[in-house]
Amino acid sequence: MCGIVGYIGQRDSVPIILDALARLEYRGYDSSGVAVIDADGELLGSKAEGKLANLTARLRDGQHISGKIGVGHTRWATHGRPSDANAHPHMDCSRRMAVVHNGIIENYAVLRDRLLEQGHTFASETDSEVIAHLLESHFAGSTAGTITERIEAALRATLRELVGAYALGVICADDSEHLFFARNGASPLVAGHENGEVFVASDTPAILQYTRKQLIVHEGEMLVVSANGWKLTDYDGNPVHRQATTISWDPGSAEKGGFKHFMLKEIFEQPTVINETLAGRIDELGDVRLEQELDSISEDLLRSISKISITGCGTAFNAGMVGMYLLRSLVHVPVEMELASEFRYGDPVIDHGALTIAMSQSGETADTIEAVRIAKGAGATVLGICNRLGSHLTRVADATLFTRGGPEIGVAATKTYVSQVTAMILFSLYLARLRGTAPLERLREIAKNTALLPAAIDVLLNESESIRAVAKSMRKAHSVLFMGRYVNVPTALEGALKLKEISYIHAEGYPAGEMKHGPIALLDSSVPVVGIATDGRVREKIISNLMECKAREAPIIVVANYGDTEVASFADHIFWVPKVDEMLSPILNIIPLQLLAYHIADLEGKDVDQPRNLAKTVTVE
Repeated sequence: MCGIVGYIGQRDSVPIILDALARLEYRGYDSSGVAVIDADGELLGSKAEGKLANLTARLRDGQHISGKIGVGHTRWATHGRPSDANAHPHMDCSRRMAVVHNGIIENYAVLRDRLLEQGHTFASETDSEVIAHLLESHFAGSTAGTITERIEAALRATLRELVGAYALGVICADDSEHLFFARNGASPLVAGHENGEVFVASDTPAILQYTRKQLIVHEGEMLVVSANGWKLTDYDGNPVHRQATTISWDPGSAEKGGFKHFMLKEIFEQPTVINETLAGRIDELGDVRLEQELDSISEDLLRSISKISITGCGTAFNAGMVGMYLLRSLVHVPVEMELASEFRYGDPVIDHGALTIAMSQSGETADTIEAVRIAKGAGATVLGICNRLGSHLTRVADATLFTRGGPEIGVAATKTYVSQVTAMILFSLYLARLRGTAPLERLREIAKNTALLPAAIDVLLNESESIRAVAKSMRKAHSVLFMGRYVNVPTALEGALKLKEISYIHAEGYPAGEMKHGPIALLDSSVPVVGIATDGRVREKIISNLMECKAREAPIIVVANYGDTEVASFADHIFWVPKVDEMLSPILNIIPLQLLAYHIADLEGKDVDQPRNLAKTVTVE
């Protein structure tokens, strides 16, 4: 996630852009930049690695620029480390055009190679810079129409070549009266017009202090703005007529995108998160391609690893456990789980042929970092799975697979979990293909089916209110037990963790077969049991386990596939989910459990986003 801002009007654009970027810094925080056209018609820019304060200081202390038209950007890095060079805006060779970009250009490598052959010079490691050079190439070949029409034509030609989800903005020194924007996929873009000024941004909070009128740019649309307003078209240039709406949110609510809590907003962001995590990592054949991201771990080493250890804390540990089942099933390699908080004290047996996978959303979790230190000290290779570029984990791991989940403000992790599970799916498929341990067609089938997950989650999110109705019946429970088997044991663990974290109701997750070895003693009519019984190799087994709970008068809530009449015959409540490959089912099955926890906590008036005694990143043992 990154933040985009644009301004055109009668005031100096730079203070307005910096103010708007400050309200978007939650979207990106590793570098920032601005580009403006000054009074002499020159395109000037300034960029700085790190927090927005670094850019502000640079502009104040020596790189003063000003102009009545400009764009700005705050970056959350995907391609290329945080640096001044990789910060946006990116300019073309002539330095007459500058581009800001949010999202991922999946085919950037092919485009970059072609542009290099044509003589273009690149100044960064990013995928975004190809946009500026493509624009330059198409603009140089156009002669018909006004300068604005030529830029529009060049942008349309560029958009036709880009593959990926993105929002982008363009400023050109040859046209000081217009800014140009486009959106494709799930990268948001809004515009506001007030008293001869136009403001464009990635999210409402950036423009709310300047205007209450908002136009939402949809997928596949291009926006050309001037001080007098805007022109909205599709990519073919056909006019799109849409009225701006009046924003009624207060600034705090706007930051949540209209959702009551950040946690709920982040649950609803999960389709986008999965798309981002998958983007550019599966080729047209269905083969997972991680070679470039994992290039510091040789393929020969990955082929020869004798054991895999997965470590993490809390939600990250649960996500890693899904990976354990996947790796065992697809790669047939010994895999062990170890809580990072116990890793250092459990006398782990580590050898040079082992791979340690360390899971951490922030990359700063103290126990996980210590586990990595011990593993590396014993000669193991370490793969980090992390959301934060430049974090401690990314610096100490041999390679990092980034989850691209964007900032998560709610303390109870939701999109962190699905993005980490998605990353584990990708790595398992990649390693299985590399080692030849599963039929190639089977691996491709799973990989291609990952593309179905975002739409399937959208279906589940539409059931939020029906889940709230179930939450009302469970809100006064003192204890809830969650059961799963095989690859959905982690789903039970994570569902229980979410409920206890934010509602303060005691909840435990168990492998379903273990219920009769102790936990079943807790059951009576006051203790609900939540079971995951979607299609797969263990469905009949878990149904038997749930019937044992039913016989003890426990209320039964089941996550099941649409149309399962057997489950419908005994369950008190059912959370219906679409049927997907069993290997992918944990991603769908957790969604109703996240919503269940959220609604119970909300109904009980708990502080959903900042539950008591918890911190987002645990940096002490």
